Amino acid sequence: MGAADSGRYRGTEGRISQWLRRRPKTQPEADDAARLELLLAVAEAGMPISPAAHPSGYQCSCERIGCPTPARHPLSFAWQTQSTTDRAQIERWAANQPLANFITATGAIHDVLDVPLAAGRAALERLLAADIEVGPVAQSGTDRMLFFTATRGTPEDEDEWWPCELDCHPETMDEHPGLRWHCRGSYVLLPPARLPGELDVHWIRGPENPLPDPLTLLETLTDACAQYADTADANDLDHDAVAWPLSR
Repeated sequence: MGAADSGRYRGTEGRISQWLRRRPKTQPEADDAARLELLLAVAEAGMPISPAAHPSGYQCSCERIGCPTPARHPLSFAWQTQSTTDRAQIERWAANQPLANFITATGAIHDVLDVPLAAGRAALERLLAADIEVGPVAQSGTDRMLFFTATRGTPEDEDEWWPCELDCHPETMDEHPGLRWHCRGSYVLLPPARLPGELDVHWIRGPENPLPDPLTLLETLTDACAQYADTADANDLDHDAVAWPLSR
């Protein structure tokens, strides 16, 4: 990682770490200015956002029994039309809903390539070593990495591209452990965000980094995901080889 990238990382990560450390669980007003600064930085980069649920203990603030994505989903069913980059609206949301996480709607300005954390770390190292432009990157919990890119937009021939409904929904991510391309009709949870179990979503490279063409990252990411899948399959086979005789 170059000196410039390292400096950008330290600046953005430092603000997020301070926000997460200083934010008491029972005092949502603590350091709201730092939180708002990070949300507005995303909006200034052109990425629309809207409020999302937040953790309530180990459950979700939506109070839905068995919520499939606790603290990871929008508050409104109209999130696609509600999402905005308007500064005044974001300031109102942040002030009126101090505990809320935020999502960013993909497919208009930006897409997100969502990969397993181990694969993402390997790919990021290779991309930076090869001097390939990498945009904003976030870590979600302990298992996923999010690469923010420019969107491919809407092609002239709709058959050339697909909405995320033809891929998988956010609540079915566990069934799709490889790469997932968030484009039209999807969203991702935006840093800084809190997840159940004292987990979070935070920037590795902040939104001040320009959005790259997704195709410049795709080959490296898919190769890293394939290696990750091969390793996971090998580990499963090793486990089965040990466990099978014991179950006889």
